[in-house]
Amino acid sequence: MCLAIPGKIISITAQLDETFRIGKVSFGGIMKEVNLCMVPEAALNDYVLVHVGVAISKVDEEEAQKTFDYLKQIGELEELNDHKLNETGKQLSKKPVLLPKKAHL
Repeated sequence: MCLAIPGKIISITAQLDETFRIGKVSFGGIMKEVNLCMVPEAALNDYVLVHVGVAISKVDEEEAQKTFDYLKQIGELEELNDHKLNETGKQLSKKPVLLPKKAHL
């Protein structure tokens, strides 16, 4: 199933111009880097719907919270926790994260 998850923009971490921006978005305390190019009107503390790492629209806080609570109830937020890494890049969850093998030339 394809889902868009609501999250709150905490900071803008990279910006080429008004349109090409990357932001740190909080999904219930889980932080992810998100492409903000499709929502140039989005600002700090706005809520956005994120699909595969790209914010696709702005939503109000009430709608974001309702959606987030529903997704939590049906267990669709597990993937966010499964791949959570600490600041050093070490895995915090018990499930393994698969990394690509080095190419042999």
